[in-house]
Amino acid sequence: MRILLFEIITQYSLWFVPLCLATGVLFAYVLYRTSPKNDELVKPVKWFLFSSRTLLIATLAFFLLNPLIKKMVNEKEKPIILIAQDNSSSLLNAKDSAFIKNEFVKALKTVANDLSEKYDVKFYRFDSKTELNDTINFKGKETDYSSLFNEIENNYTNRNVGALILASDGLYNKGSNPVYGAEKLKFPVYTIALGDTTTLKDALVKKVDHNDVAYLGNKFPVEITVDARKLQGKESVLTVSKQGKKVGEQRVVFNTTDFTKTISFLLDADKPGVQKFLVSLAPVAEEQNKLNNSQPFVIEVIDNREKIAIISGAPHPDVAAIKESIEENQNYEVETFLAAEFNSSVKPYSLVILNQLQINSAAGTKIMNDLTANNTSYFLVSAYGGDKIPGVNVQAMNMKYNDAEAIVNKSFSLFTVSDEFKKYAKEFPAVKSILGNYSIANSATIFMTQRIGVVETENPLLLFNTNGEQKSGVFLGDGLWRWKLRDFADHENHDLFNELVSKIVQYLSVKADKSFFRVKTRKVINENEEVELEAEVYNNSYELITEPEVTIVITNESDKKFNYTFSKTGLGYRLNVGILPPGEYSYKATTNNGTKAQEQRGFFTVKEIVAEKINAVADHKLLQQLSTKSNGKFFYANQLTQLKDLLANNENIKTITYSHKDVKDLIDIKTIFFILLALLSLEWFIRKRNGLY
Repeated sequence: MRILLFEIITQYSLWFVPLCLATGVLFAYVLYRTSPKNDELVKPVKWFLFSSRTLLIATLAFFLLNPLIKKMVNEKEKPIILIAQDNSSSLLNAKDSAFIKNEFVKALKTVANDLSEKYDVKFYRFDSKTELNDTINFKGKETDYSSLFNEIENNYTNRNVGALILASDGLYNKGSNPVYGAEKLKFPVYTIALGDTTTLKDALVKKVDHNDVAYLGNKFPVEITVDARKLQGKESVLTVSKQGKKVGEQRVVFNTTDFTKTISFLLDADKPGVQKFLVSLAPVAEEQNKLNNSQPFVIEVIDNREKIAIISGAPHPDVAAIKESIEENQNYEVETFLAAEFNSSVKPYSLVILNQLQINSAAGTKIMNDLTANNTSYFLVSAYGGDKIPGVNVQAMNMKYNDAEAIVNKSFSLFTVSDEFKKYAKEFPAVKSILGNYSIANSATIFMTQRIGVVETENPLLLFNTNGEQKSGVFLGDGLWRWKLRDFADHENHDLFNELVSKIVQYLSVKADKSFFRVKTRKVINENEEVELEAEVYNNSYELITEPEVTIVITNESDKKFNYTFSKTGLGYRLNVGILPPGEYSYKATTNNGTKAQEQRGFFTVKEIVAEKINAVADHKLLQQLSTKSNGKFFYANQLTQLKDLLANNENIKTITYSHKDVKDLIDIKTIFFILLALLSLEWFIRKRNGLY
């Protein structure tokens, strides 16, 4: 760093500087010239004390002007060379895996060490994530070039990066195409090709497509893509099994050299919980790679769907709009009824939607009484007034209506909607709403208010209410189907309308958990993800507490137990178990909420990732594309010396010098503080030595 310009500036006029000096002189004069006690001092000592006090007071006064130091600084930035080594397990599937694991990694680190004499070298490893780390273990379960390029872009934009050295086999199974991701880099990429490009005789299970959730008693589809290379005329058998029991089988004949076929199975969801399946392709005699002949997959089988009833006073387009939107989510099963024909109980339903039903009528009163008796949540869509509407009393004026548009209440907190929905809500067409006097209950929470013309009123359009354990929602209008049509007209989809309906249904249908101890975790976790659990403890008043200790015992398939204690965080508990091997795990968590012991049991599955086993043929063409597009160069693993010499002698990779201004408060300079402190201390010492106080 070299300072080119040094200047002291102040926020006030420099004409105040002489005044600061005069203040110091005046203060020192009063202290040392007007006091008779000071006459005993010898002249040199007296003048030293006078000057010291003058300098101290003048400097302190000068600081009141808020002086700043302005510097023009020249900075030199050494060129940065980035080295990224693929850490995925696919590299160990190649014939030269021993060479890559030992000799190559050592040679690459030697190149990094040699280049560090001239450049600033940063060594990364990448697989499903990117880390600044030169410890290579080839245990990565996925390869994601996007994470590497994003990491580089985020940390080295506008930096003096000379080149990126990328050592890989060119295979990726996560993220976007590396060729597109590398376009954002502004420096050359030098690629080092690893692995074997020889096409082997191989049959493999390439992909398994399935839903994450199925429902007990239903059938669910599974689509399996089978590939085969250089096995024309051969055949195999594709098998799907669960817990060692065969549940599906099909013969496969490889009738071409490059064979691909998708085979479908329809399987039974006959047991609730997370079910583990295995897809296996019987090995062919001449096959050279058998690691990719099988893939596991898991399905969560739910014992029942949430049942929702829509009861309408008469046929109405709003019913179809709401029903179609709810059925976008497989967790819900929707049934529709006319009020006059509904003679059963609402007890089997998690939520009842009442559409344009006069709740003061005989049919309406019967249904409302049944809802109250069973504590069933409901959503009322009504353009009728009355005093029985939950959360609001609407006294209609001679059955007259307004055209009301929606305004989202920014302080609403029962659930969240996207910013896109909040911005777009005002674009929904007006619905027919009640003209009358609105009286809102204290238990109500308003989500949307009505805008009549250009006037934004406080009258609710959509609100929610709680009565004990029973939740309810009310849409005070008629014409929701228009919102769905407008959403499609503007966006060519129903995403925003579906979001609104989904949030309403989810909030109203979820039953409150009244347990004093709750433990949450995902039921299916990938093997390269950390297992995290959260817990909440409540006292008898249902207040969150964190005083008691929460412990958990996790048991694996071999009945081996692992004991952990949760950490306290705010008003809850958290536990990070870290990475666990694939398999099924159960847990038992215990605590005491102050009155009695509490216990929660559960299970989760750690799913194996087989992406790195699927393809054993390196893709060197992709690496060549990366280097060509970025004006870099392509090398093989035995050409590291040539790569090092090329970079060491590259005249385009050089130190850059740039200038920048540096402004700093003068008062922040510690040296000045210690000088003033030393002067004050010396003055005090001399005065005390000479008997002055």
